[in-house]
Amino acid sequence: MNKVFPKESLINGIGVFAHIDIRKGNPILKIDDTRVVTADNPLREEDDEHEYHCDYLAGEKVVLMQLPERHINHSCNPNSFVKTINGARYVFALSDISAGEEITYDYCINSSGDTLWHCNCGSERCRKEIHSDFFHLPITLQLEYLPLLDSWYIEEYKTEVEHLLASSGVS
Repeated sequence: MNKVFPKESLINGIGVFAHIDIRKGNPILKIDDTRVVTADNPLREEDDEHEYHCDYLAGEKVVLMQLPERHINHSCNPNSFVKTINGARYVFALSDISAGEEITYDYCINSSGDTLWHCNCGSERCRKEIHSDFFHLPITLQLEYLPLLDSWYIEEYKTEVEHLLASSGVS
């Protein structure tokens, strides 16, 4: 049985929701990273159905998000996160998720760049305006999210992570 299903979201457009109760720490789904975007394999007109939701990964790899993961909405109080295991990316439950609950993650985890957007997550922790770069998060949130960072991200941003740890007194 599939653990998730898409439906209208109060956060934004279509969201991804839990079919069943999912316990904290358990995998929710495996992300399909098969559609790599390159100069030789650019986004095409037929990709329009995917609305060009791309993920930017290690070594400047860009993948076109597939269903259902492309519909996972952002939340400033996420209940999931993404981790790479043996080269495959998985969405894991950050907290217990009840059947019918929307699956969300914070788009700033494992992210860089200068994209800004208004947040509609509605959580008590909502930051209202989101800057896509992890290192633009408040320091307390960076430290909270540090264990959720993927190993490739820590390696690519090693200097920034070391500076974060040094400035916070964490070693």
